Amino acid sequence: MSERYDAIVIGAGIIGACTGFELAKKGLKTLNIDKLPAAGYGSTGASCAIIRTHYSTYDGCAMAYEGYHYWDDWVGYLGVEDERGLARFVNTGCAVMKTELNRNLAPICANMDRLGIPWQDWDVATLKEKLPIYDPRRFGPVRLPSDPDFGKASDEPLAGAVFFPKAGYITDPQLATHNVQRAAEAAGGTFRFNAEIVEIRQSGGRIAGVTLADGPAIDAPVVVNVAGPHSYKINRMAGVESGMTIKTRALRQEVAHVPSPDGFDFEAQGMVTSDSDIGCYCRPEHGNHILIGSEDPECDDREWVDPDDFNRDFTEQWNAQVYRVAQRIPGLGIPGQAKGVVDLYDVSDDWIPIYDKSDLAGFYMAVGSSGNQFKNAPVAGAMMAELIECVEAGHDHDADPVKFHLRHIGLDIDIGFYSRRREINPESSFSVLG
Repeated sequence: MSERYDAIVIGAGIIGACTGFELAKKGLKTLNIDKLPAAGYGSTGASCAIIRTHYSTYDGCAMAYEGYHYWDDWVGYLGVEDERGLARFVNTGCAVMKTELNRNLAPICANMDRLGIPWQDWDVATLKEKLPIYDPRRFGPVRLPSDPDFGKASDEPLAGAVFFPKAGYITDPQLATHNVQRAAEAAGGTFRFNAEIVEIRQSGGRIAGVTLADGPAIDAPVVVNVAGPHSYKINRMAGVESGMTIKTRALRQEVAHVPSPDGFDFEAQGMVTSDSDIGCYCRPEHGNHILIGSEDPECDDREWVDPDDFNRDFTEQWNAQVYRVAQRIPGLGIPGQAKGVVDLYDVSDDWIPIYDKSDLAGFYMAVGSSGNQFKNAPVAGAMMAELIECVEAGHDHDADPVKFHLRHIGLDIDIGFYSRRREINPESSFSVLG
């Protein structure tokens, strides 16, 4: 006899765990299934776990500001203890360099003002005061280190920066996911690991459940795809891709960990930074290190991969990111051996996630979220639970998109913004910035 649940969530990364938690809080009997050995073990564990409020779109900013409040009161959100302890939010603030590419941040600051999100305008003198290790000259356009003009600075300095004080990072993203697992379990949810799904079963035009590789069939009237970089494989297994205008793919990424310059404690005095002039973002890392990620500049190749078969070794991309940051931080410590993380993003066609139902009744998606949605996970989980409850009660979300109330900031948003059937959003940065 098959096991039966009210809802199966495919994936136990941060968004999958939050979705299971929120559904369990609504009284559903839930099961999170993950092919890896623990919650947050995949791309979530490799995440830079940056919390910020600025996005390219108004809806993105609203959701991120709402998300900030969850992380700022993590204990209150969870409502339970974890025997491993709780992940910590370090509120460093985030400095974004003004460039022509981001139009000196004028559109983003306009969204900040509409939403009441605080920001500060920094001139170059203030930037140097806050980050004395910085060389504020312009180095753009972003180039490869092999370019003969790489490292040549303009005589003109940057136009300054915008500082967003409500920003920072989570010290341990995998621990944060384990925290949510424990909260979901306390609400009645179940998690199953080392379990690979080989079939999405249907009956009478709607979802019926899943079948695992080791044989068990598990029944549920609701299945939610939160499979991260494997999301497109799950969608194909369910046969729902043909009904999607926006699709997802797995993108290989490298993140570098390097020492802070001598004489400056970046872990204590640094902050999250975003710099499209050099095509990189940074955040403090434990041990007085700096974590360096790419903002996907045009000169870099994007490597779309099979999530079950990709190169986990560092490449010249690691060097490119570190040398670009060394332009901005001349005293940057560059180790003789590459250190950091190689993993995957789950990227949609316009880098904005899909939080939606599908054409298969009972099958839902929270996909295309890697790279810039860790910070939004608690909001995404609550929003997916609301969407599922409304649609299962008979609401036609495609014809009349469900509205979701952001309770911390007192704003209603249209979940249709994240539709699988939307047109490519021209306001997107088409990068990890979202």
